[in-house]
Parts: sequence; structure tokens; C-alpha cells
Amino acid sequence: MSAALYEIAFQGELIAGADAQQTRQNLMRLFQADEQRIAVLFSGRRMIIKNRLDATTAERYRATLAQAGAVVEVVPMAETGEPPAAPAETRTPATSPAAAVSGERTSLNVAPRDAVMAAFSEVQAPDFGLAPVGADLQDAAESAPAPRVDTAHLSLAPVGSDLGPATEALPVAVPDTDHLTLVRQ
Repeated sequence: MSAALYEIAFQGELIAGADAQQTRQNLMRLFQADEQRIAVLFSGRRMIIKNRLDATTAERYRATLAQAGAVVEVVPMAETGEPPAAPAETRTPATSPAAAVSGERTSLNVAPRDAVMAAFSEVQAPDFGLAPVGADLQDAAESAPAPRVDTAHLSLAPVGSDLGPATEALPVAVPDTDHLTLVRQ
């Protein structure tokens, strides 16, 4: 029998009386993240910060994040440590490896695990499946015919010919320095 595992979820809530800017700074320091990543945490969506934790570690995370000013939710995970599986009637069978290689596609319907995922429950996503080891996943490339280039108007110069245009040496302007003197100090 395995021990219960937990996940830490954050939805942008703060401890009562906590300053929002100070909490963001604390989380930036804790997660060693930039402002953009922390802004995603405060988007209002339920974000899983860490999962597959034992009870003691989950409580340490909760206490540390509460000290930083954030309210987090500690939620038990399924017994296997995996997210809860969808009921059998809402899933379609996975594509077989042979079907994946042949290009046959099926769609995969997955039951939502939380409110955020429920918004995407009607999305039809292809189930690509897995190809067997060593299968060629690249489509066969068609060989293009070589282009026909007309070179009849071109000719070759004799060996040793100067092919560039004749250039004249640029005149060098020497500045007049007669009015300058050196003084020794």
C-alpha cells in the first residue's frame, strides 16, 4: 500500500492583510522566477505548483507559501500518484502504433479534472498515439526535378585575365602640418 500523495494548487489568493506587491516579490525570490512567470500565477486560474508530495512535504510547502503571503490548497491525489483517470465511457481507445504510422487519426475525449479543464472538455484533440521503435515518422519527400538553366549566353575569359574593372588609385590628401610645433617641457 502506497502513502497518500498531495498536490499544491494556487489561485492567486493572498493571506488576509498581505500586500500584493510584497507577496509577488516573495514568490519571485522563492521560485527564482521573473515577473512574467509570477504574473501567470496571479491570473486567477488554478495552477498546480507542485505535485506528488508526501503529507509532511506538502505541509512545509503550504507553510512556506503562507509565510510569503499566498493562500495555497493542498489536495490529495489519486492512490497511484497520477491525476484521476477519466471514466471509461468518456474515453476513446488510443490509436494503435500501426494506425499512428499509417496516418489514421482518432480523437481523444478526456474528462476534466478541475474547473479550468472543464472549459476545454468539448475540444476535439487528435490522439496521435505512439509509433513503434525505429519507425520512420518523416513523410516521404518527393524528389524535385533539376531546374533547367540556360547558360548559352555566358562565356569564359582566358586564364590570367583581369576580370574586375580597372580602378584608379585614390588621391591621398596629406594634411599641412607646417604651422604645428613641438615644445619640450
